[in-house]
Amino acid sequence: MTEAWPEQIHRVLIDAQIRHVAYVPDSAHTRLIELANEDDRLEATVLTTEEEGIGLLCGAWLGGERGVLLMQSSGVGNCINTLSLLQNGQFPFLTLVSMRGEWGEFNPWQNAMGSVTGQAMEMMGVAIHKVDRAEEAAETVAAAASMAFNGDSAQAVILSQRMIGKKEWDK
Repeated sequence: MTEAWPEQIHRVLIDAQIRHVAYVPDSAHTRLIELANEDDRLEATVLTTEEEGIGLLCGAWLGGERGVLLMQSSGVGNCINTLSLLQNGQFPFLTLVSMRGEWGEFNPWQNAMGSVTGQAMEMMGVAIHKVDRAEEAAETVAAAASMAFNGDSAQAVILSQRMIGKKEWDK
């Protein structure tokens, strides 16, 4: 059986020498968060809000360590002001963004931010790499990590709602 995309991405993060995984709990990232919490090579930090992760990862970089921020597209709006820190400090940055407000969305409150997530990040100097197919996820994360940490740039991998699966109200 082929390894699922969260396991593949976990392996990529280890290969990219990621040490810190910062996250706001999100069902699309559940398995990747579990893997991070189970792996002694990773320091998993649960956040109360996404912009905390940017500061945490900048601090980790200053301390000689790499990290990744896991968040949902709705959290991108919370980060707009804090993303300026990346440009001003020329910090490398890697984030994996699970999308809402796209394909099959049931919650109309997710649509506004979901429709501009990539544009908002690009306006703040973050390069976007969208993944629509699970088999492209690990390769895309590896490429974005290389660009972030070898080129001191901000990179976001957008995991499409179609790939991660649409959410539904719990019954």
